[in-house]
Amino acid sequence: MAENFDRAAVQAVLDEAAGQGRDSLTALEGKKVCDAYGIPTPAEALATSEIEAVAYAEKIGFPVVLKIVSPDILHKTEAGGVLVGQSTAEEVAAGFRTIVANAKAYNADAEILGVQVQQQLTSGQEVIIGATTDTTFGKIVAFGLGGVLVEVLKDVTFRLAPTSQDEALSMIDGIKAAQILKGVRGAEPADRAALSTIIQRVSQLVTDFPQLSEVDLNPVLVTASGATAVDVRILIDPAAAVVPERFSQEEILASMNRIMKPAAVAVIGASAEEGKIGNSVMKNLVNGGYRGEIYPINPKASEILDRKAFKSIADVPGDVDVAVFAIPAKFVAAALEEVGAKGVAGAILIPSGFGETGNQELQDEVLAIARKHGVRILGPNIYGYYYTPENLCATFCTPYDVKGQVALTSQSGGIGMAILGFSRSAKMGVSAIVGVGNKADIDEDDLLTFFESDDNTGLIAMHLEDLKDGRSFAETAKRVSTKKPIVVLKAGRTAQGAKAASSHTGALAGDDKVYDDILRQSGVIRAPGLNDMLEYARGIPLLPTPAGENVVIITGAGGSGVLLSDACVDNGLSLMEIPEDLDQAFRKFIPPFGAAGNPVDITGGEPPSTYRNTIALGLSDERVHSLILGYWHTIVTPPMVFAKLVVAVVEEFRAKGIHKPVVASLSGDIEVEEASDYLYQHGVVAYPYTTEKPVAVLGAKYRWARAAGLLGPAS
Repeated sequence: MAENFDRAAVQAVLDEAAGQGRDSLTALEGKKVCDAYGIPTPAEALATSEIEAVAYAEKIGFPVVLKIVSPDILHKTEAGGVLVGQSTAEEVAAGFRTIVANAKAYNADAEILGVQVQQQLTSGQEVIIGATTDTTFGKIVAFGLGGVLVEVLKDVTFRLAPTSQDEALSMIDGIKAAQILKGVRGAEPADRAALSTIIQRVSQLVTDFPQLSEVDLNPVLVTASGATAVDVRILIDPAAAVVPERFSQEEILASMNRIMKPAAVAVIGASAEEGKIGNSVMKNLVNGGYRGEIYPINPKASEILDRKAFKSIADVPGDVDVAVFAIPAKFVAAALEEVGAKGVAGAILIPSGFGETGNQELQDEVLAIARKHGVRILGPNIYGYYYTPENLCATFCTPYDVKGQVALTSQSGGIGMAILGFSRSAKMGVSAIVGVGNKADIDEDDLLTFFESDDNTGLIAMHLEDLKDGRSFAETAKRVSTKKPIVVLKAGRTAQGAKAASSHTGALAGDDKVYDDILRQSGVIRAPGLNDMLEYARGIPLLPTPAGENVVIITGAGGSGVLLSDACVDNGLSLMEIPEDLDQAFRKFIPPFGAAGNPVDITGGEPPSTYRNTIALGLSDERVHSLILGYWHTIVTPPMVFAKLVVAVVEEFRAKGIHKPVVASLSGDIEVEEASDYLYQHGVVAYPYTTEKPVAVLGAKYRWARAAGLLGPAS
């Protein structure tokens, strides 16, 4: 925000608090901070006696609120330090005495500066606006309705600070109870612009002064003509200003290009013995077709897999880009010193026995060695990585060689194997599969930066249990997602899941609502489960980017049409309101007992020509942007007949330059499985026995296209 805030006034307040060793501001100091950033607060004054309290109350106007002011009492209500509705001079005088007595009873040693006499606002909707320092994302701003809606229903939205006006407005509209602010039962709508301004100013305040660990405006009273912060609570913590170590894009790419496209790979702990990890890594590199140099490192061997073995990496002639470690954790530090001295770009640490088992000291030691030498670490505790354009299988797991545009990463080895198995079963072409494990160094941010510039990658799908530097990831994802879809499966969505994620990785999972809001803000497609992530990764690249929001369902079964309609609502898709001329055009191809409208129900007994004609009409009409097909297995139009006619008509229109997303749900006997596979192989996302999955993939495509600004409006 380009506003002239009085930053010097805020700094003076903070300097005074720091000089007194305080970790919070008094209410009056909070008001000074709000005034400096143009955040409206009620009229108020500090009274140090009953007489002053009465005089201020008469000047401000009854009724007033009385609040204890003490640097030692942060939670004023708990201390009996708040009285509302003081409507006469006598009540104010008695209230002053009561509050001071309550405060002394609550904390006999508390320093009492006086009593705050504050104008009592009598109308408006209570909302909460605040900012906090999240362990994952740093400075975030929050908004929600006051009272039970926040405390019980957790109806609150989050964004990274600082926020733009559009982001602030999206927070206001993003709560479940947003309709209350728009006015219900004759109430005037709340002043959204005033709320948006306060959100932006709070977010800018904590950005300018990162030592502010928490700012709570609770409640803020909003009316049709403004918003006022009734109570202000501000906490200070110098640690809240600490920013994680970060590399520049140029530094990341310099290392990652050598790691993903190495000219030479060394295997530390290479072995000729079957069943050893060092043997499996060597076999995968050799048999996988990697064309660069492969150097086995083993002090007790002269040759491994027909390649000369070296006692140390220092003995290797020429440069080495990547060193894959297949030795026990306790030997890694010493070997990494030699790797660093050699000028290796990346150390791939397969062994476990580091932070995930509680041995954080060893992990920190290894990272310090890597930093000293400028080596980037992938891992530890990983299965390795694949980069198919280079035929690189730097892993002890099974090789994979189906090349394509999908890059997949996982924090868990087990999930990595699921990714590998699904990719093989679905014949999904991948550019990379990468394990990140403990993420001592290289994390999803580094990988996103590489995949952004990688011409071999068109979509990135990531399984993660935590983010080491969520702000950096969010900022990178926001940039990358405008060009390439990013699908994220965030484990630990529930309290129990978060606990499991913590025990698995040694990193606490953040509040899932924070993750959800900020990932969405960054243009990321969030997958609810593992299979969803994999199906999104498989299907999204096949679907053309739709030109607009208008979706039409064409179905041979009324029941499927209803379920497909439900799935559209669940996935945020807009069923097109069919105009009269298009309605009449559809009716020319369907029987009288069928139903035009949307869904278009052609009924189950129709011949292939009815499917062909209605699909062709949907593809040809430029007002229709996407098609969902519901097929019902019949003798008249068998499954493979349906599949082949759909492919034929879709390819006919592709040849004319008309590319629209087409997904299909097939219901029937087992023949629909083969038909679905055929459709998928020809660029039509299709599934048997489910109405939800094809629509979910289409919905994921739409979520990305909207976030990337690629969609036109519905019409």
